[in-house]
Amino acid sequence: MNEHSVGDVHRRHWDADASRYHEEHASYLDGFHWCPEMLSESEARLLGDTSGASVLELGCGSASCATWLAADGAGFVTGFDISREMLSRSATSGAALVQADVQAMPYRDSAFDVVFSAFGALPFVPDVAAVLADVARVLRPGGRLVFSVNHPMRWVFPDDPGPAGLLAQLSYFEREYLEYSDDGTLTYAEYHRTFGDWVQALTGAGFLLDRVIEPEWPEHLTQSWGQWSPLRGRIFPGSVIFSATLSD
Repeated sequence: MNEHSVGDVHRRHWDADASRYHEEHASYLDGFHWCPEMLSESEARLLGDTSGASVLELGCGSASCATWLAADGAGFVTGFDISREMLSRSATSGAALVQADVQAMPYRDSAFDVVFSAFGALPFVPDVAAVLADVARVLRPGGRLVFSVNHPMRWVFPDDPGPAGLLAQLSYFEREYLEYSDDGTLTYAEYHRTFGDWVQALTGAGFLLDRVIEPEWPEHLTQSWGQWSPLRGRIFPGSVIFSATLSD
């Protein structure tokens, strides 16, 4: 399957799922949160000082992160998502939004100082090395890339927030999860990267890895988020955040 047909699968999935997603995750979408552990950018400041900076969000969904960042005083903020239905749920903001596929980003070379993604786009592309190379293209030398994704070790556990989700069942080295309808049509696709895969893809695209954050589950957070839950989160990490700088 080529990149364009995979993009069509994701567009259809997120268009159909947009309403449910927003109903179930309203608190997560209130502001800029990096992960279901509810680490906020206002607290962590992983993007640094963005005043005067040109910032791009990959896979922005309804753009809660980009909206927050624009209100926080970033110089110029834009974001894109493959789903029109997700974008249609964005609040009126200072962020410029575009419908686009991360596998074919419509931006000129060296256009941005910062690129970020909070669980958007990167887990859903079969060739993440090619995407990161294109991210490097649109970043200025010395620019920052920060993104959050599923923690690589979470892959081995089933998507169950309860006790059944504590038993490792899948191979860490299995790199894709695909769902099909009864007639054999692909309806959902997600791709796994080991820690080594992520490091290789980043360095291969010209990035220097600055920091890896593995958010711990907060004691006060009692709400589950899909397969993320207090039970699992206090035993093993569910999310990871990579911070990298594009080499000059």
